[in-house]
Amino acid sequence: MEQFLRTQLLIGQDNLQKLQRAKVTVIGLGAVGSYTVEALARCGIGNFLLVDSDKIQITNLNRQLYALHSTLGKDKTDIAKARVSDINPKCKIETMRVFVNSDNLEEVFKNKPDLVVDAIDSFSPKVRLLEYCVKNNLPIISSMGAALKTNPAAIKTADLFETHHCRLAERLRGELRKCGIKSGITCVFSEQPPQMKPLYPENLPEGSEQFEKNSTKILGSLPTITGIFGLNMAHLAICKLLNNEEFS
Repeated sequence: MEQFLRTQLLIGQDNLQKLQRAKVTVIGLGAVGSYTVEALARCGIGNFLLVDSDKIQITNLNRQLYALHSTLGKDKTDIAKARVSDINPKCKIETMRVFVNSDNLEEVFKNKPDLVVDAIDSFSPKVRLLEYCVKNNLPIISSMGAALKTNPAAIKTADLFETHHCRLAERLRGELRKCGIKSGITCVFSEQPPQMKPLYPENLPEGSEQFEKNSTKILGSLPTITGIFGLNMAHLAICKLLNNEEFS
């Protein structure tokens, strides 16, 4: 397709065709996942399964690609599918509006993908997702915590077990070691220590959205950081799908 000419010029026709045949499952379509899907769609990925249980809310507007005033209250999966279809009408897109956990992983992965993108931030589901993929030989790329960070230069890629200054990664390592997993999960993380403490609902100003007041804690974030996380995830995905580190 002519629209992928500039990608083909850089990576070659054979590699472009690999991307067009690839099946990618993206779990989490928020601040990180939305940018990952965007870049992968524009690179020519031909088959997606997009998974998220949430609707778009007003506080998503500061950092999530699918969040617009015109999309408030709509399912993220529906908006993501429509956007990918508008980028590449030939792309085959399936969606699942579910909260991924140990009870539905078999259903999510019934059609084995070539690559899994983990862009969720709920801790226990993330542990189970990573464990499932490693033990079932599903290549996976995982996003660590992008909230509370401000320095783009501190964003790095590494095996999960070689990261540092990331509390989420530290907790994940502890749980995964209990499952016998000690390597094999490529991730994006930040070397920068958190720049602020979480905000708790009782300290929110009057007029804040009720759903935020029902949250355990609220983490400040910047679209520049979450977007870079997502684009790094997409680039890692391309490298893995092409089995080629020269792009990294």
